[in-house]
Amino acid sequence: QVQLKESGGGSAQPGGSLLLSCEYNYRGVCLGWFRQAPGKEREEVGSINPFLEVTEYGDPVKGRFTISLDMAKNTLNLQMTNLRPEDSAMYYCGASSSGDDCRSSSIYTYWGQGTQVTVSS
Repeated sequence: QVQLKESGGGSAQPGGSLLLSCEYNYRGVCLGWFRQAPGKEREEVGSINPFLEVTEYGDPVKGRFTISLDMAKNTLNLQMTNLRPEDSAMYYCGASSSGDDCRSSSIYTYWGQGTQVTVSS
């Protein structure tokens, strides 16, 4: 049974930092972070294809968020810095056996339960 489990969410002030982690037992081809705020569609945060060594980010988080993959620990991390109120959302970790487009949530078959991030002063 494929399992992905996110952790590390919580509250932060604007300009602050949080580290999210996703423990997985299935890596697939793509691993990614996506987020969804109430009333909005799920959007790309960032993804990695370890086979191609390609990491990509959504425009709203470029330069502020960093994805890293620790294959020894089966963990996908998301370091978030310079947080903004608009970063508030439920953050999900996903894994896909397809490498067609790691940036698209539609290719992801497996998802974690999510971890909430709230940024406010």
